[in-house]
Amino acid sequence: MSQSADAGTRAVLDEAGRRAGLDVAGAELVRLGENALYRLPGGIIARITRAGQAAAAAREVAVARWLEASQVPAVRVWSGVEQPVAVDGRAVTWWRELPPHRPGTAYQVATALRRLHDLPPPAGIDIGRLDPFVRLTERIDRAVTLDEADRRWMRRHLEELEARYLELPPGLPECVVHGDAWIGNVVSTADGEVVLLDLERCSIGPPEWDLVSTAVKALTIAGITREDYEVFVQAYGHDVTAWAGFTTMRDIREFRMTCMAAQVAAENPARQDEVVLRLACLRGERGPRPWPWQPVP
Repeated sequence: MSQSADAGTRAVLDEAGRRAGLDVAGAELVRLGENALYRLPGGIIARITRAGQAAAAAREVAVARWLEASQVPAVRVWSGVEQPVAVDGRAVTWWRELPPHRPGTAYQVATALRRLHDLPPPAGIDIGRLDPFVRLTERIDRAVTLDEADRRWMRRHLEELEARYLELPPGLPECVVHGDAWIGNVVSTADGEVVLLDLERCSIGPPEWDLVSTAVKALTIAGITREDYEVFVQAYGHDVTAWAGFTTMRDIREFRMTCMAAQVAAENPARQDEVVLRLACLRGERGPRPWPWQPVP
């Protein structure tokens, strides 16, 4: 996000803090990305969504409370505050700050997903069904650093992926899925506790959607070794790459990563080269995987 976006989120934070009765005067910006995160005095993290995400924020709070009641380590909501707080179309939620932590290993991601997938769906909470295409049309429309020919190609590719998703072969039984289960969203604290983060896409869906993120990490961008991926498979007990629907799930995940890069580039044009690279890879212009994709915020 730009400096103007920073100022905009700060104004939202100030108003949300006033309504919630929380002191945000000493708030420190932690990250500006898909969401804006601020650290408040007293161990509170404020999370500010983009516009139109109030329902997802409310679901994230409900899921976090359910996981806490189920004794599954995950981010915890700050109690005693009404959540979410809506300000100018954006949703603000309040969370307990995690102790020092680091990204989870492939083994830790696998065991955390196994624990989540084994839970019965929550009673009394409508967490909805997985939508692997959520917000992609919006991200394409806002990819202003791309020309219209590129955006047309992305829209056609999205339609193709949506059609392929409807034709997926049978797989594992549906369950509660995290929805965005890449290694950065599963962290390990200093005492060894493995914690789930970013619960806004939790829903009912095929567990393969969670598993494919680690497969893409290993096979598409070589972010972990193949040996790490084998550890992941053994720990979870299933290899999603052996499933007939894997290539469809992989292609959707890769396209989501590309659309995210396009969104980032629209706010930070210095990331434009990464978008161009990813599009060329998806079009088959950069040879076989793995591809040299670099992280974007």
